[in-house]
Amino acid sequence: MPETLVIHVLNGPNLNLLGVREPEVYGSDTLAEVQALCERAAEGATVVFRQTNHEGELIDQVQEAREKASALVINAAGYTHTSVALLDALRTLTIPIVECHLSNPAARERFRHRSYISPVATGVVSGFGSFSYELAVRAALRLAQEHRAAADRSV
Repeated sequence: MPETLVIHVLNGPNLNLLGVREPEVYGSDTLAEVQALCERAAEGATVVFRQTNHEGELIDQVQEAREKASALVINAAGYTHTSVALLDALRTLTIPIVECHLSNPAARERFRHRSYISPVATGVVSGFGSFSYELAVRAALRLAQEHRAAADRSV
């Protein structure tokens, strides 16, 4: 595990359109504003913030986090409800995983009620708009600190 805590924040399809796409559902903050919020919430930890519209690229980013991150925050967007391949990649991680959503999927269309991420996530934050990311990063940071302390005790 890296010396400095590193939180990877991964974003799936269409999140590059935040602030424009359905602001009544996702809010008016842009992805750049969400990134800045995450960096402030990280309290000095390094934040690696990425977005992709491509499933395979998101899986590559999860695999990279396996080697380089202390914790992972993931908003897989539409892939949350469809991607077994993403689930399989996430299962390889031994770091804390925080699933994050701007909206509350349980209060939306029925197909959004199923998450392939939740079974492997340490926790889920949803329904608070961009504040979900702040809460998720803070949770990931605390979990990473606890994970590191536990590893140090076992040495």
